[in-house]
Amino acid sequence: MLLWSLLVIFAPVDGKSDWLTLVAPSAVFEGDRIDLTCQKKNDWWKVKRVSYYKDGEELQFSSELSNCSIQRAVLSDSGTYHCAVSPVWPIFPFQKEKTSRSVRIEVQELFPRPVLTVSPFRAIEGNPVTLTCETKLSPQRSDAQLRFCFFRDGRALGSGWSSSPELRVPAMWSGDSGSYWCEAETVTPSVRKQSLQSQIHVRRVPVSNVSLEMRAPRGQVIEGRNLVLLCSVTEGTGNITFSWHREATGTSVGKKTQRSLSGELEVPAVQERDAGRYYCRADNGHGPIQSKVLSILVRIPASRPILSITAPRAQAVEGDVVELRCEAQRGSPPLLYRFYHEDVPLGNSSAPSGGGASFNLSLTAEHSGNYSCEADNGLGAQRSEVVPLSLSGTSSYREEHVTDRALGLLGVPACVGAALLFYCRFHKTPGRHSVTNALRDVPSANSQASTPSSPSPAIEDLQPDYVNVDPGDGDVVYSFVCSIQLPEDSENTRRTILENKDPHVIYSGVKEM
Repeated sequence: MLLWSLLVIFAPVDGKSDWLTLVAPSAVFEGDRIDLTCQKKNDWWKVKRVSYYKDGEELQFSSELSNCSIQRAVLSDSGTYHCAVSPVWPIFPFQKEKTSRSVRIEVQELFPRPVLTVSPFRAIEGNPVTLTCETKLSPQRSDAQLRFCFFRDGRALGSGWSSSPELRVPAMWSGDSGSYWCEAETVTPSVRKQSLQSQIHVRRVPVSNVSLEMRAPRGQVIEGRNLVLLCSVTEGTGNITFSWHREATGTSVGKKTQRSLSGELEVPAVQERDAGRYYCRADNGHGPIQSKVLSILVRIPASRPILSITAPRAQAVEGDVVELRCEAQRGSPPLLYRFYHEDVPLGNSSAPSGGGASFNLSLTAEHSGNYSCEADNGLGAQRSEVVPLSLSGTSSYREEHVTDRALGLLGVPACVGAALLFYCRFHKTPGRHSVTNALRDVPSANSQASTPSSPSPAIEDLQPDYVNVDPGDGDVVYSFVCSIQLPEDSENTRRTILENKDPHVIYSGVKEM
């Protein structure tokens, strides 16, 4: 009996006893709280020291039975745990502490480390790129909420943390090249993990197919109006520098740098000197590319024309042919000129190569009044100032009217000639004829109109003011001007002269000033 009692007393000498139990959670995930409790079955002995161990290393000790807690578990907290208690008064001197049985705690991964993926794999400047942070919650904790954030060179992208595992970048540029990574975390409990870093190099596409075109109202470059020179490329990424040049000098007339496939150079008011040949260049860092040459022709609207009227004499009369000339000092050809009399169109004339144009007009009594002209080259018609024209009479009179007017003006002392201008072709006279012979063939107006109280003067007594004889062998043309003093019965004499005209002679009245 004594032997059995000794065996019972010495049984727990190895330190591991059922008197102590380590209470630990059965399943632990990242971020969970781990509470370890060391419990003793008998309360009759007092505790001097309680210690908790992980893989043989002391984690915590206290002078009373208290819990050991790990606030947020991580994977490295996995291991073998136990606790040990030292009594205040050991039964045997060699018995220092009692130890619980070991408990294996395995901290499970809440979600794996995220992986950053880039789509497309090769980022091209100007094109969109999608970043994805790939990870997945443990099925046992699928109710946990994940959120994500993307970083470039230590700076958060987009709006920061989001519930979406994707971030779409509308356009990547060369300046966006750098080191990228993403982070994923749970809201409760808070577990954050970071992906490996990925280097993203945004590839720049060189410019190509550079072209230059102009944009102008109605497709025409008109002086004083706006002109736009558009330089464009079919390919090219990043900031592109556009420059415009004049071919004659090679000097730049404009320059712009922008993130666009085209650039515009606006000329607010085109001048005639702006005409010429132009080209443009585009460069995004791979060297400038030049366009083909574009010719710019500046069309000039017609200026206000000047109308001039040229007559054969100082004072135009009926029957005269006058020249109306209209000319615009400036204006791109072809030019069309329109002529007006009292705003009524008379006709038009064109100037295909520029300059002025003329219009001939045979005057009648109705042609007195105001004249104007209009110049038009399709860019807006311009009207000249009004030029007046007045007529003083006719250039030739009817025979009766002339004779009556001459006799009425001269009266008795006046000089009125019955002038022989051309002798009839039917009277061909060989050789030289004298004026006297020619006049003898013509009935004498004086002899027919003489009265007994007024003897008729002989034909030789007439004093010619002007005589012209054509001595040629063909038809003879005579001109003769003389003055006749009419008797008191001038009305009868005038009637006799008109009734006895030679049919082969052309008469014309002469007005003496």
